Amino acid sequence: MRLVVLGSTGSIGRQALEVARWRGYRVVGLAAGRNLEVLSEQIALFKPLLVAAEEELHPELKARFPWLRLGTPEEVAALEAEAAVAAIPGLAGLDPTRAAVRTGKRVALANKESMVAAGPLLWKEAEAAGAEILPVDSEHSALFQALLGEPREDVAELILTASGGPFLDSPQDLSEVTPEMALRHPRWRMGPKVTVDSATLFNKGLEVLEAKELFRFPLERIKVLVHPQAYVHGLVRFQDGSLKASLGPTDMRLPIQYALTHPRRPETPLRDLPLPGRLDFLPPNLERFPALALAYEAGKRGGVFQVALSAADEVAVERFLKGEIRFTDIPRILEKVLSQTPSLPLSWENLYQVDAWAKEVAKE
Repeated sequence: MRLVVLGSTGSIGRQALEVARWRGYRVVGLAAGRNLEVLSEQIALFKPLLVAAEEELHPELKARFPWLRLGTPEEVAALEAEAAVAAIPGLAGLDPTRAAVRTGKRVALANKESMVAAGPLLWKEAEAAGAEILPVDSEHSALFQALLGEPREDVAELILTASGGPFLDSPQDLSEVTPEMALRHPRWRMGPKVTVDSATLFNKGLEVLEAKELFRFPLERIKVLVHPQAYVHGLVRFQDGSLKASLGPTDMRLPIQYALTHPRRPETPLRDLPLPGRLDFLPPNLERFPALALAYEAGKRGGVFQVALSAADEVAVERFLKGEIRFTDIPRILEKVLSQTPSLPLSWENLYQVDAWAKEVAKE
């Protein structure tokens, strides 16, 4: 398989490249940001045909690899390949994801913001190009697998599990939370933005919206359960009361590989890991984690409201990590932006306008 990895130096990108080594894939394109040393290691190892990186890195990359071709993330995404891993975080990942979709390849989607902001628009282009969009998020991969072979009319609800993050029970006063505390996730190794989102449970809110757009199910049939062991990633409840779940280790290489190899399940080094001794499930505390409720509210309104909320969160998390605002200010900023969002139909033009507007409001 020829593979393109968008966001190659991030957590998902690096793990996708580990999967590529497991499977012996030819990595033809890499798109990264400013991490020169990690990108250089990847270029030396995989010798891609085309690389995208921040322009400030270009002179040094050309000095280290005189043969290297440099391009834009969209050009990397459009390379001739069987699959692309779309893992550039935030709405910055939308255009490269769209470019990959338009070339008709399989897209292993890790960038949830693309589906949250532009789900109906992306599906329209995927259907026109014959592209597949398969989820990489462990929860959505679990739902995808549990839905296989099942009539949609038999599905009662989709259930996403949430580990609860580092602040499930303490501290009592979340305004005391520092960036260092928020970045210590008890289960998953992820990038800083998604780790903070996990701590506020906004990540679960984004996943609810992603599930709504990805599987095209009504919002009221998508539920969340807190599951501290993070071993059950998602469940589908059927009309007869039975449930199907996908369980497995908290290791993103598994859903990444499944998105690339579906419907096959080749062996991995994770095959013989032990099972946990207990599995707990709890309802989410929406008073303690209001960002999740705000995501549901944006989902009810749909369209550009989802764009605005996602954009506001990008700014709010960045401000929190810089020490400009408190942890508890993040949902306050989301609520402010959501309350001021104009009601507009979803279109490519409106999407980018609302994204820019929401980011400015979130900075105030």
